[in-house]
Amino acid sequence: MTIYEQLVALETEGVAFVLVTLVDALGSTPQDAAAKMLVTAEGLHSGTVGGGKVEAAALRLAAEVLEKGDSKPRFVSWTLKGDVGMTCGGSVKFYFEPHFGFGPWNIAVFGAGHIAQALIPVLTPLRCKVTCADTRSEWLDRLPHAPNLRVVHSESPESLVPSLADRSFLLVMTMGHATDRPILRRALTERNFPFIGVIGSDAKAEILRRELIAEGVTPEQAARFHCPVGLDFGTNHPHEIALSIAGQLLSERDRVAAAS
Repeated sequence: MTIYEQLVALETEGVAFVLVTLVDALGSTPQDAAAKMLVTAEGLHSGTVGGGKVEAAALRLAAEVLEKGDSKPRFVSWTLKGDVGMTCGGSVKFYFEPHFGFGPWNIAVFGAGHIAQALIPVLTPLRCKVTCADTRSEWLDRLPHAPNLRVVHSESPESLVPSLADRSFLLVMTMGHATDRPILRRALTERNFPFIGVIGSDAKAEILRRELIAEGVTPEQAARFHCPVGLDFGTNHPHEIALSIAGQLLSERDRVAAAS
């Protein structure tokens, strides 16, 4: 794999790393400008910026960045003799770009109706993985094709809940509260997802919570879903609702990342 493919792989796996780029090299330097290396907490992952004392110094600084959790990029300029301790002359300039990933952002959408049809084209250009499940294949067939979109035709969408990634965001927007409830029951009692949103109204939320509690869900668990999902702006047009939901998802994503 190229160094960029390895970079994407590390981000997908949620591994923290620093991309070190040799921006400029003057005089007797061991590597040309634009050389790169990837550094994880375990040390050099791939690439090289010249080896020897230059690379060792860059590795030490990258390790320090990772240990401190400092996400701010930094630019350094070193003389090989004075700063690095080499006998040859010359100087190097490095750019250290930290990446503190938390793995892929997984979004599971239950229901492929009008709101999902408007929402999923908004989500797929983002850096996320979207799964959409529905009992109706004809609605799933209307969704756009995207490499980060997986469609699942299932007569019991709630059976998908145990297989979802731990940090998935859930959107429950099936044909009604009767088909939402089995999904919510499993999501609330079997897993601990950071965000669960349900399309609907305050009245629907009250009915859902009452029925879930009657089925054995604790009041604390029943309080964990957001309904109505979406930020409070716009009209009831599906595309405006989709934008309000996307806005809330992004806000919650950033909140969860900051808390982590």
